[in-house]
Amino acid sequence: MAHPTRLRILLIPVLLCAAPVLSSEAGDPFLRRSAAVEVVESAGPAVVNITTETEVQRRPFSRFGGDPFFDRFFRDFFEPGRPHTNQSLGSGVIIDREGHVLTNEHVVGRASRIYVTLADGREFDAALVGADPNNDLAVLRIEGGGDLPWVAPGSSAELMVGEPVIAIGNPFGLSNTVTTGVVSALDRSIRAEDRAFYGFIQTDASINPGNSGGPLLNAEGSLIGINTAIYQRAQGIGFAIPIDVAKRVVEELIEHGELAPVWIGLELQDLDPTIGEAMNLPRGTRGALIAEVVPGTPAAGSDLRRGDVIRKVNGREVQTARAFYAMLERATPDEALSLTLLRGGDRLSVETTTREIDPAAIDRMVVRLLGLELEPDEGGGFLVSGVAAQSGAAQVGFRSGDQLIRINGQLVGDRAALRRAVLGLRGRDRALLGVRRGNGRYHVTVPLS
Repeated sequence: MAHPTRLRILLIPVLLCAAPVLSSEAGDPFLRRSAAVEVVESAGPAVVNITTETEVQRRPFSRFGGDPFFDRFFRDFFEPGRPHTNQSLGSGVIIDREGHVLTNEHVVGRASRIYVTLADGREFDAALVGADPNNDLAVLRIEGGGDLPWVAPGSSAELMVGEPVIAIGNPFGLSNTVTTGVVSALDRSIRAEDRAFYGFIQTDASINPGNSGGPLLNAEGSLIGINTAIYQRAQGIGFAIPIDVAKRVVEELIEHGELAPVWIGLELQDLDPTIGEAMNLPRGTRGALIAEVVPGTPAAGSDLRRGDVIRKVNGREVQTARAFYAMLERATPDEALSLTLLRGGDRLSVETTTREIDPAAIDRMVVRLLGLELEPDEGGGFLVSGVAAQSGAAQVGFRSGDQLIRINGQLVGDRAALRRAVLGLRGRDRALLGVRRGNGRYHVTVPLS
């Protein structure tokens, strides 16, 4: 017979090994109800799938080797020219009790119809309230939704690298998909197509096409970012727009329908090596050189001076004048900016504030950059009323009476469109202008001053 003490010793490991099995068989929900589960249960109902329809013209029919007569006959006879409708998918999140939906601009841009589907299967039409391509943000409003679930925007100011996050969206059309990860990095800058984006949250939570516009949430269920899938080369990493940036833009979009262009009153040029050498700056110094400070603007009131070199804006490096202007395109009116400068051999920090740009400043930019004086045309566009001597426009042969209809592909049918197009010229070398003269239409490239 075994000794009693030895028997107890042998039984202990058996009981310890059996304990986890007994707990698992009991199905204790406490072990499975993680923070992610609770976040999905609370915030998930406010996440919507967005479907857009866009009408596009069919491509010209060509069956007879490019012969225009036969191609036209075949197209007119067999194809009535009806537009084709494309559909695309994205995500969004309801952010208030009025039914406003926050999403990406690239999800809804150019859509002729937008409708959203909630997690419970309800479907509603949605109207576009406003969109801002520079920040890739848009606001919709659900029509006739009644009492809807929503998630209030939180804060992205205190995010920590390594903290857990949850993304909810519609990747590849798979509705209400949840992915988890951590904050991989903060303040990331990426370039997508012809735009640069700054200040993104980087995460390893999977963000794929269809996730765009969906929420990024922290472990407490706070809305900290809006996911975006614009970076096609990303594998295993995703990016989100910080909610603190989105909140400023949302306020402007709901109130005005667009983000008003801003400035601080500076005219800039690139700091090339020749100028840097003349200023006795270290070799390789990059930045935006202040060429002019406009009186009565925030820049003049902040003691910014001609000859200062802007090196950073809010801690982000500025290597060219165009980079500085691109940062301003994403700013909202009355936003505080911290500029790091080189003045002589000294490094300075200057605080200033953005201001909505006024129409008179746009008129001055048109004259300074293009050499044109413009007047609105009753038929749309702008008539040239004067051409500055020795300007780029004068060099290519502009004259009074010409009608300006496009700038770099953008129609300039009214003052608002002209303002957007002209602001996009800052920091560039040349512009492609669409012009009507008499019965003819022309595209000409104009060097910018």
